[in-house]
Amino acid sequence: MFTVSALSAFIMIVFGLFLIPGPAVLLTITRVVQGGRNAGIMAGLGIATGDLVHTLFAAAGLSAILMTSALAFNIVKFAGAAYLLYLGIRALLEKPATPQLSQISPATTSWRTYGQAILVEILNPKTALFFLAFLPQFVHPEHGAVFLQFITLGLIFVVLGALYTSLIACCAPVLGRVVKRISGLGKWSGKIVGVIYIALSLKVAFQSR
Repeated sequence: MFTVSALSAFIMIVFGLFLIPGPAVLLTITRVVQGGRNAGIMAGLGIATGDLVHTLFAAAGLSAILMTSALAFNIVKFAGAAYLLYLGIRALLEKPATPQLSQISPATTSWRTYGQAILVEILNPKTALFFLAFLPQFVHPEHGAVFLQFITLGLIFVVLGALYTSLIACCAPVLGRVVKRISGLGKWSGKIVGVIYIALSLKVAFQSR
């Protein structure tokens, strides 16, 4: 279904995105600080569950578009590439912001934290747009069932995300130092994310040739 090079590129890009402190990382760290390791793990699993929901919606919707028209699917694919290009340029131009961990609500039970994380992720329109733009860049109708390709890529993203946030939650003894360093990383994180997004958008343009 996927070539080794394509799957490796997808995983490398996902890891690159994970290494940049984003909302998921900040939420996980905050829950660990407020409620302990289990709360952080549950927050990470909640975020992963929300991402899985977005994957299912993206897979179902975009697969239906492909069944209707291959041209329509390509339009969606290029629209997604244009959106990633926009995100990349905006990330490059944006001034780094200092994370405000105190703005997140106080600690709750682990299961309630899990539910809150799911809800926050599902209701985040930026996440929905990201999945609609990101996943199609690695889907090729000629390589097999499109729906299965979407699901496979989405599950890889979700599993890697859950493992990454769980690892962060398990590193409780060094969280204090991590939080202090986030502001320093913020100076370059936007630039790195911007380059990744722009590279993804150019990937489509390069393939079209």
